[in-house]
Amino acid sequence: MADKTLTPHISPFTLESYLWGAATLLRGHIDAGDYKQFIFPLLFYKRLCDVYDEELALALKESGGDEEYALLPELHRFQIPEQAHWRMVRTQVKDVGKAIQDALRAIEAANPDTLYSVFGDAQWTNKDRLPDHMLRELIEHFSSQNLSLANCPEDELGVGYEFLIKKFADDSGHTAAEFYTNRTVVHLMTELLQPKSGESIYDPTCGSAGMLLSAVTHLKGRNKEWRNLRLFGQERNLLTSAIGRMNLFLHGLEDFNIVRGDTLSNPAFVAGDQLMRFDVVLANPPYSIKQWDREAWSADTWGRNIYGTPPQGRADYAFWQHIIKSMQAKSGRCAILFPHGVLFRNEELAMREKLVSHDVLECVLGLGPNLFYNSPMEACVVICRMHKPRERRNKVLLINAVNEVTRERAQSFLAEDHIQRIVAAYRAFDDEDGFGRVVSNEEIRQNNCNLSIPLYVRAPIQMAVNVSENQASYGASNLQQAIADWQKSSLALRTSMEELFKILNSINLKG
Repeated sequence: MADKTLTPHISPFTLESYLWGAATLLRGHIDAGDYKQFIFPLLFYKRLCDVYDEELALALKESGGDEEYALLPELHRFQIPEQAHWRMVRTQVKDVGKAIQDALRAIEAANPDTLYSVFGDAQWTNKDRLPDHMLRELIEHFSSQNLSLANCPEDELGVGYEFLIKKFADDSGHTAAEFYTNRTVVHLMTELLQPKSGESIYDPTCGSAGMLLSAVTHLKGRNKEWRNLRLFGQERNLLTSAIGRMNLFLHGLEDFNIVRGDTLSNPAFVAGDQLMRFDVVLANPPYSIKQWDREAWSADTWGRNIYGTPPQGRADYAFWQHIIKSMQAKSGRCAILFPHGVLFRNEELAMREKLVSHDVLECVLGLGPNLFYNSPMEACVVICRMHKPRERRNKVLLINAVNEVTRERAQSFLAEDHIQRIVAAYRAFDDEDGFGRVVSNEEIRQNNCNLSIPLYVRAPIQMAVNVSENQASYGASNLQQAIADWQKSSLALRTSMEELFKILNSINLKG
């Protein structure tokens, strides 16, 4: 049973200190990028055991001390074999890593339908990295708090888990983008799509499941039914997919399906010979990956190459086409976080022409710099809708929100007023000087299907308050504006020259 001397109900501050304190025990012994593969499984393991004990105590109380009744599987969310309980590992003095590994595998085996491989594949028995004394310190640290539901409700532990994910992302350098997307951007994307109760939500590159979780948070914040959401995700990395599953479990979610695997080469969610279709797709695909099977895509079994085959060095349009093929015909809508290059790169022009002709592109939203994790690059969000309202057909809303960003303590994020301004512009779907413009598909074709936002929307000049901090951002924005102006003037010059040649030819023919 859990320690009875522990203080009930953990405050948010205490919880954060407790969670990050576990990571500090590893500092100097293993790389910061590797903290997550040990800390997350131990946290989840401790939570499972404490909740099991809580359920057991309640059943004993209700049954007047009937232990046989209290141990019935149906009275417990997850099964914890006696030999795999936290208290057994806590007594281990030698070969602590092996004891932890055996316990985790036993719990996975006892819950094959829900917890299969949920603890990842960390090398617990590598004593060169994690000697017994260090693991004992970790076990004792986690033992200092009781993580029962009464002491730490699901929403509060979920917030703490997200805090820990972000802290690990901060410490992980360039690899952070593999499992973490700026949560303020995720919040914006969810607000734009407005998930509804009962809908299916899909993320083909789900990382730590932050986007799936955002749909739940969206409905909870509006006091709407969220338990009937159907959540689906696929993630190539085993540890990251495990982190995502643990994240949803710790938030009290059970009706979800996160599968490990490569979405492009082996999509997990299929029905017969077709991809499953979803109401909402939220995604931040890996940026321009080079290692993917382009040849297989050119004759894709699932018919996802509706616009063509992307170049080997940039799989962005492969993910984009996969997402479009994964949307419901009527209710399907998506928000995808991309680098700006997808809007204007020449090597993807033919696919972009077909995308525009398909008339599923509804909005192109340009965001400010540093919102891709640990990268100064500016990001964009593209919104597609399979069944656009009549008044939005053959039109695209372009929003230049490059200045809607806040930077504090070397972190960039979207403040709530930024999010509300962008969402309001999207819902209005109208021109707003210096911020947004509705452009016809025909005008986009006249611009050679270049979707670079400054071609259509000139950003207003802003006075920088913190010039030293933001001048790189404004410089990038001004450069993009200059390039866009050059592209537009070049297009106008080319058009004028073509008209002139037509006139000269006409004169020559008459002569």
